[in-house]
Amino acid sequence: MSHCRMTQVGDVRFAPGRRRPLALACAAALMIVVAGTSQAQDAQPTSTTQGQNNDQKQGTSSTKPAAKKSEDSASNLDAITVTGIAGSIENSLKAKQNSDSIIEAISAEDIGKLPDASIAESLARLPGLATQRVDGRANVISIRGLSPDFAGTTLNGREQATVGENRGVEYDQYPAELISGAAVYKTPDASLIGQGLSGTVDLHTIKPLDLPKRAIAANLRGEYTTNGKQNPGSGVGDMGHRASFSYIDQFLDHTLGVAVGFAQLDSPIQEKQYQPWWWSVDNGPSGIEQNWGGPHTPGMPDEVLSQQGMQLRAKSENQLRNGLMTVVEWAPNDSYHSTLDLYYSTFNEKRYMNGAQWASGPYNAHGAPTYSNVGVIPGQPYPIVTTGSMTNIAPILQNEYTKEHDKLFSAGWNNQVDFGNGWSAMADLSYSSAKKDLRDAYLFTGLANDATTTVDFQTPLNFGFPNFHVGANLADPNTVVFTDPDGYGYNGREEFDHQKDTIKSIRLQLSHPVGWIFSTVDFGVNYSDRQKTKSADVYFAWLNGNGSDNDTYQHAFSVPVDARYLRGATSLGYGGIPAILNYDVLGALGSQFYLTSGNGSGDWSRNYTVREKVPVAYVKFNIETMLGNVPLRGNVGVQFVRTDQSSTALQTNGNDLVGTLEDGTKYNNILPSLNLVAQLTDQQYLRFGFAKTMARGRIDDEKVASDSSVSKVTEGPATGQNLWSGSGGNPRLKPYVAVGTDLSWEMYFGKSSYVAAAVFNKNLLNYIYNETVLDHDFSKFTNPDATLIPSSNYGSYTQPQNGTGGKMQGLELSGAIEAGLLTPALDGFGAQANFSLTNSTLPVSAISSIPGSPATLPGLSRKTANLALYYEKYGWSVRIAERYRSSFTGEAVSLFDQLGYTEVLADKQTDFQLGYAFSQGAWNGLSVLLQVNNLTNSPVKTRQIAGLPNGVQVSRPLEYDTWGRTIMFGLNYKL
Repeated sequence: MSHCRMTQVGDVRFAPGRRRPLALACAAALMIVVAGTSQAQDAQPTSTTQGQNNDQKQGTSSTKPAAKKSEDSASNLDAITVTGIAGSIENSLKAKQNSDSIIEAISAEDIGKLPDASIAESLARLPGLATQRVDGRANVISIRGLSPDFAGTTLNGREQATVGENRGVEYDQYPAELISGAAVYKTPDASLIGQGLSGTVDLHTIKPLDLPKRAIAANLRGEYTTNGKQNPGSGVGDMGHRASFSYIDQFLDHTLGVAVGFAQLDSPIQEKQYQPWWWSVDNGPSGIEQNWGGPHTPGMPDEVLSQQGMQLRAKSENQLRNGLMTVVEWAPNDSYHSTLDLYYSTFNEKRYMNGAQWASGPYNAHGAPTYSNVGVIPGQPYPIVTTGSMTNIAPILQNEYTKEHDKLFSAGWNNQVDFGNGWSAMADLSYSSAKKDLRDAYLFTGLANDATTTVDFQTPLNFGFPNFHVGANLADPNTVVFTDPDGYGYNGREEFDHQKDTIKSIRLQLSHPVGWIFSTVDFGVNYSDRQKTKSADVYFAWLNGNGSDNDTYQHAFSVPVDARYLRGATSLGYGGIPAILNYDVLGALGSQFYLTSGNGSGDWSRNYTVREKVPVAYVKFNIETMLGNVPLRGNVGVQFVRTDQSSTALQTNGNDLVGTLEDGTKYNNILPSLNLVAQLTDQQYLRFGFAKTMARGRIDDEKVASDSSVSKVTEGPATGQNLWSGSGGNPRLKPYVAVGTDLSWEMYFGKSSYVAAAVFNKNLLNYIYNETVLDHDFSKFTNPDATLIPSSNYGSYTQPQNGTGGKMQGLELSGAIEAGLLTPALDGFGAQANFSLTNSTLPVSAISSIPGSPATLPGLSRKTANLALYYEKYGWSVRIAERYRSSFTGEAVSLFDQLGYTEVLADKQTDFQLGYAFSQGAWNGLSVLLQVNNLTNSPVKTRQIAGLPNGVQVSRPLEYDTWGRTIMFGLNYKL
């Protein structure tokens, strides 16, 4: 016989529920809205799903008995076996329709086949969600205008460790072929563990007992990037592949299920970069010369805006990812169900980046350049220099090699028991780890004999690539040599980063039926222990024969690149420079240089451990009742969260290591939540959500690392005293807390059609920003100078602090339509669309504390929109989709590999998909797929918005990067 089982993540449940008269005041929020419609309702349900409580809940929080009725299992199988674009939409809408929370969902078109090339791209098409492209591809997700830091991510309901220094999950670590779908919870319930402030993304893998029989699927796609091979000799080409294999089977009379999946990604990325360093006025009343005391720039007109430097870089990157997923599911009888989920992946990335740069402002090791034939274009607030010639330019060629190895492992074992009479219990054990090893090395070359050259330039008024003509041959190994072209004080740099993040968790839950308006009540506890440890070691590279101290080092000392390490020249022709020197960085580094330890205060601060022990207790009452003759379901509950956080890190005094620090704190949070769903008509729902949510600060903000010292005060009231001062992290940091209210109206029709409108309001009760306090306790710090005895243990300290927050409001409109509902002539055609508008009011302290002082919080796009048109019939499927987000403040690695923030301008990407599936004959089960990502070669653009020496604000382009189009063609086979 085939045994049923308790529903877990991603399952669509259609279990009949009990309906009782309403007597709970919490439903009053819906009374006015539904009163006008309740009189017109038919008290009898017209479908098996009407008014029923679907347990599309987070993770392992299901509270229903392990043995469900057979008709519920059949409904699950029907949902799973529907395939194709329309089938994917249909399954997603079933999950959305039957959830007690306000969610968005995506579902695979078939086994091993999500609608997009990556999970992040699929998620970014949902209402209120947006992605930031990293290396030209969707990677991190923002929900409702808040940065990725505020979004929780789980795999099969379990919080995941991350490879970054923060909490945000990098979605390219999870192969799309091994993910069967995802639910994005915009309103949480009390049993949602690992929830985020903005929302929670739950990725889920397939459950083998959901399928009626064995399934085998294989996928192979070739990949081609149109940006060409940027760096000869790197081994990174323009061709790659994606391959996957899935096997799902059932044994022992459908009581034991096994699913195994493997996916490999071998993908090239070829990128063209152009980055002006900065824009400013050099000469004149508004310029650097008269306001900052800088030197005069010969030949530059007064009161004009010009570049202060630039870089052109060509990047070739190869990503090799292997992912393995295994699920073992056992339901030996109607009262016990067990699931073991295992996920393992390795991610190897090699990046080669070669480029040319130079300083062209007054601050230059060789002195200010001399300009001639300067051409300007009218602009505001100043005319803009776009053409001309400059002399005394020292080109800096930087060749860089980066290797990263990531390893992810996740295991979860869930056990559910039905004791009878409605009583059930659940126990869940999980472990997640993420390891990262990174090696980065770069070397400088420049013109021999400390020479300079002339450069003719033509730069775009707005965005685009420039045209530079350099007087020297930058690819000639006799002309371009190892040296220190602009007096940086070293010849190269190498860095080794190691990071490990682990999360251990156990969860217990007991459920039983209750009376009145409630169907069941869930009591649960969860305990998690997370520890993230990071180390960073930096070394400076010095040319053999040159010193590494101020007395012996000569910045003009030069050595030719050993001919053994030379490669074919790298072309920067897209910026007017035909070729630059290209060589094996590691080979030259190991042969022609020596290294010395170079950790500065910023590097020492990246050596830390942060640990968070988090016990959680919750209770949730599941509601199933009637409001008049309107079915009402939902839940009301509360979480109690206890956090015990601690950190160990290093104290420095400038670049000198002083000692080790330890500190931490404990705090409590009470998080109530309410979700109500009123079924206004057969397929029309009104939803209300209210919840208090929290998100801990950045992990690297919680580190106790500090740069601090004692110094003698020379002026002011404290003159003559020896006082502490410093800056660093805050291991006593409390979390972000918000109270959110949501209201959503949804109407479903056809099989894969709906319209929805939602509004939300989120009050940030507190926010985290940098602040200087004058009474910081330094009693646990080591005094780096024993000759200066502190006058007090208290002093000034700059660190992340908790302060008052702000407010966010938003509107979300979404819908999907099967065009065949309009006229039979359009049968097979369909469309999806959504639009989101988010406004925010935030305190000045929160904005000004962000590096770079952007105009908005990181991740906030005021407008996001998506449109997809598709056709699916007679085996053919065609889809063209475009996503859009307005400008936002994005986290980025800026010049010289420092983490910072920049304004990313409006981003729009169009993707195309064409496929054909054979449905009969010898080729039955085979399908052919063509995909083109970034069809229009959309670039990423960033902009400088900052004050000049006289305080005038300017807005000028800072970055323009392109990745070309990615074309994939392949075969899918399902047996």
